[in-house]
Amino acid sequence: MSTFLDKRRDVFPPFAAGVRRALPNIYDLVFLLLLGAGLVVLARGAHEMAQPLAQLDIAPVSLDLANLPDYAARTTLRMFVAILLSLLFTFTVATWAAKSRRAELVIVPALDILQSVPVLGFLTFTVTFFLGLFPGSLLGAEAAAIFAIFTSQAWNMAFSFYQSLRTVPKDLDEVSLHFRLSGWMRFWRLEVPFAMPGLIWNTMMSMSGGWFFVVASEAITVGDTTIKLPGIGSWLALAIERRDIAAVAWAVLAMGIVILLYDQLVFRPIVAWADKFRFEQTAAQQRPRSWVYDLVRRTRLVKRAGAPVRWLADRLMRATARTKRTWTRQEVGQPVGRLQDTAWLVVVLAGTLWAAWTIFAYVHATLGPSDLWEAVVDGCVTMIRVLVLILIASLVWVPIGVWIGLRPAWTQRVQPVAQFLAAFPANVLFPVFVVLIATKALDPNIWLSPLMVLGTQWYILFNVIAGASAFPTDLREAASLFRLRRWQWWRKAILPGIFPYYVTGALTASGGSWNASIVAEVASWGDTRLEATGLGSFIARATEAGDYPRVVLGVAVMSLFVVIFNRLLWRPLYVYAERRLRLD
Repeated sequence: MSTFLDKRRDVFPPFAAGVRRALPNIYDLVFLLLLGAGLVVLARGAHEMAQPLAQLDIAPVSLDLANLPDYAARTTLRMFVAILLSLLFTFTVATWAAKSRRAELVIVPALDILQSVPVLGFLTFTVTFFLGLFPGSLLGAEAAAIFAIFTSQAWNMAFSFYQSLRTVPKDLDEVSLHFRLSGWMRFWRLEVPFAMPGLIWNTMMSMSGGWFFVVASEAITVGDTTIKLPGIGSWLALAIERRDIAAVAWAVLAMGIVILLYDQLVFRPIVAWADKFRFEQTAAQQRPRSWVYDLVRRTRLVKRAGAPVRWLADRLMRATARTKRTWTRQEVGQPVGRLQDTAWLVVVLAGTLWAAWTIFAYVHATLGPSDLWEAVVDGCVTMIRVLVLILIASLVWVPIGVWIGLRPAWTQRVQPVAQFLAAFPANVLFPVFVVLIATKALDPNIWLSPLMVLGTQWYILFNVIAGASAFPTDLREAASLFRLRRWQWWRKAILPGIFPYYVTGALTASGGSWNASIVAEVASWGDTRLEATGLGSFIARATEAGDYPRVVLGVAVMSLFVVIFNRLLWRPLYVYAERRLRLD
C-alpha cells in the first residue's frame, strides 16, 4: 500500500498523506502491545479475586517457584488499586481541608491520627467487616488487604497535596483572580499543576511504603482468623516461618523486578510528563526522559483516539468558566465567620469527647489502670525511638536529597533505587537482626530500633528531592551572583526553599515510624522471637491474641501521642513554612 501511494504521490498527494496519517505506525503497535499485556494481567487478577473463599483451602500459598510470577502480579494489582483509591482520597479530602477552615479543624487532626494507627490496628476491626460484606467470596479478604495497603499510602499523599495547596505563590493567586477563573478551573489549571511534582514523588513513596506493610496486609492473623492471600507478602511470611533463606531471596528479586517494571512503565513516564508543571523552567535545565513517554508522543492512532477525550475535557473546563464564583480559602476576621467557627469548634470538641468517652468505656470494662500505665510507658519508649531516628535520618538524607534534587540526571538514576530501598520490607532483614542479636546477646530495645526507620526514612529523602527539584533556578543564580558562602547558601537559600517539603516528609516519616513500630518491635525467624519494649510490641501481642480491648487501648494511646507530638512540633513548623517561606 505504501509503495503504491508513493508512486502515485504526484497524482493523489492529499489522499496519500491522509491515509498515511490514519494508519498506525510501529509506535502504535508497541504501545498497544504493552496496553494489551496490562489488560490481560488486570483481567486475570480480577477473575482470581472473585473466586470463592474456599479456594484458599484448595490451593493454599506455597513456596513453589512457578507460583511467584502470579503472586507478584496479584500483589501489584492490589497496590495499584490502593494507590488509585489514595489519589481519589487525596483530591477530595486534602482539597477540602485546604479550602475550608472548618473542615481543616477535623481533617488535619484526623489525618494525624489515621497515619499513626498501625496496619494491624485497621485489620483487627476491618477484616470481619469486609468478610461479612462479601460472604463466601475471596473479594472480602481482597478488600481487607487493599484497604490495609491504602492506609499505608493515603495519608502521605494527602499531607503533600494539602501542603502544596496552602503554599501556592501569591502572584499565581492574583493571576487566577485577574482572569476570573472558576473554582473548578483554578483547581485543575493552577493548583493541581503546582502540586504535581511533590504529589508524584509522594505517590511513588506511598507505592513503595505499601510494600513495607505488604506482609501484614496479605498474611492476615487476627485472633483465630488466619488468611493468607496469594502474593509476595504471604510468600515472605511463609518463608520466614519456615526459615527458608532461598525463598526470601527469590521474593526480594521478584519485588525488585516488579518495582523496576512499574517505574519504567508508569512512574518514569508520569515524571517526564509532569515536568511541564514545574513552577519555573529554564532552557539549560535538563528534562527527565522516559522511553514510554517518547513512545506515546510518537504514536499516530493513539493520539488520534485520545483527541475526542481531550476535546470533551476542554469543553467541560470552558463550561465552568462561565461561573463567577471562585474557590479560595476564606479569611478569618468576619463576625459571622467567627461565630460559625466557634459553633463548629464546639461541635467538633463535643464529637471528640464523645469518641474519647466511648473508647474509655469500652476499655474500662475489662482493663484497669495498670494496663493504661503500661501502654503509656511503652508509648514514651516508642516516642523516644521515633525522635532519635527521625533526627538521625534528617541529618543524613537532607544533604543527600538536596544534592540529588539539584542534579536532574542523578534524580533519574536514583529514583528507581530509592523506590526499591523504600519498598524493602523490614521482614526481609529479620533473619539478620534476629541471628545477630541472639548470637551476640545484644539488647533488642536498641538493635531492633533501626527497623522502624528502614522504610519511613525515605519519606524525608523523597520530599527533599522533590523540594530541591522544584527550587527556582533564578534563586540559585541569585545566590551564585551574591557569592553566598556554603553555610549562608544553606541557611538563606536552599533550606528555606525545601523547608515546606521537608516538613511534609518528616511529618509522614514520624507517623510512619509509629506505624512501623508494630513490625519493628517484634521480630521472629522460625521459632526464635525477639521483642523490644514499646507500644508497637504491645499492640502486636494484643492483635495476635485477639485481645480487642488492649488493641483499642494501644491504638488510642498511640494516636494520642502522635496528635500531641504533631500539634506541638510539626503543625507549628507547617504554619511557619506557609507564612514565612513561600516563594512569592
